[in-house]
Amino acid sequence: MDKTFSLDSLSHCVRCGSCKAPCPTYDNDPSEGMGARGRLVLIRSLLSGDLKPSAALNERIFSCILCSACSGACPLGIDIPEAIYHARAVLKESDKKRKLLRSLAKFSAKWPDMSFKIMKMSQHLFLPLLARKGIIPFRPDFPDTPFRHIEQVHSVRKKRGRVAIFTGCSINYLFPSLGESLMNILRSIGYEVILPKGETCCGSPLRALGLEDEAIAHARKNYQIFSKLKVEAILSLCPTCSLTLKSEYPKLIGHGLEKAMDISAFFSDKLDYTEPIRKTAVYHDPCHLAHGLGIKKEPREIIRKAGFDLLDADTSECCGFGGVFCSSYREISQNLLRTSAKKLLDTQAEAVVTSCPGCMLHLGQQVTDRPVLHLVELIEEAYCQRPSGKQK
Repeated sequence: MDKTFSLDSLSHCVRCGSCKAPCPTYDNDPSEGMGARGRLVLIRSLLSGDLKPSAALNERIFSCILCSACSGACPLGIDIPEAIYHARAVLKESDKKRKLLRSLAKFSAKWPDMSFKIMKMSQHLFLPLLARKGIIPFRPDFPDTPFRHIEQVHSVRKKRGRVAIFTGCSINYLFPSLGESLMNILRSIGYEVILPKGETCCGSPLRALGLEDEAIAHARKNYQIFSKLKVEAILSLCPTCSLTLKSEYPKLIGHGLEKAMDISAFFSDKLDYTEPIRKTAVYHDPCHLAHGLGIKKEPREIIRKAGFDLLDADTSECCGFGGVFCSSYREISQNLLRTSAKKLLDTQAEAVVTSCPGCMLHLGQQVTDRPVLHLVELIEEAYCQRPSGKQK
């Protein structure tokens, strides 16, 4: 970890406060240390040696949800999320609160298939215990098999192009049906699909816990696998994975996967309008897609093309998931969830659509009277299951 670089970057901060306005944790708790500006001041003091690690400092630095909303707010271009990552790596040894989470994260990232089998076998015993202890905020329903048990290359008769899928942990072990939907769509429009062997965790959950060295090891492995593929795109159904592969790997290992992209960016010019289905939908912006990758209009345009009546609403607020954040800061997470869910429910839309499996999982706790769909499910319904669906 390059402490000098971080300290030098932070020296440019003039404390203008532009980064506070979009900060969801500051909205929840308007004390200086719970906003981006306050955290930058604390980090600069930590890295300069003026401030020592402490439980109070840990709470301020680890309470950042890493949503990237502050990324474009700094007029001087300070990379605030990167500063948070650096500080967490410094503080990890003193941070006892998340010690068990770190152990579980390292084990799961190193032995993902074994972890899945353990969780699957004990989901009615072990998961309730973790939920009671506050380690996990909900009890996911594990599928029978992961997504990546299927064959490596999926060919098509009339090949239009070739893409790879970066599965990610959530799709592989929690929502394999979403991966199958993506495969179905890609093959129906003529794309050969590669699921390369050896893919590992993107590293984002590890970085969030201060496990920088472990994240670097995973980044190197994924880059070695995916950079060699002759494909048009590396698609992901998880914005966090896409952001990590494309934008964070250069900071970790010096180079990223430039072809990594979210499905909404890939499909935006490949789908034509289909006839209306007379249903209303509202779209929830995942933080890393909207703030990190700057993608907002493409998923909305796809929803309209798919025949839905898209209701206008300010749905850009963080849902409070934040990966490991929702385990460490359940009260803040639930407050953010209730606020976000209320705005979605107030639209009276018949379906809630998002582009992030984490948002789906989290919003589903509050939005229980209508479906919470991933964008890929909507695309599959419109273009693969309806005879009127057309592709360009």
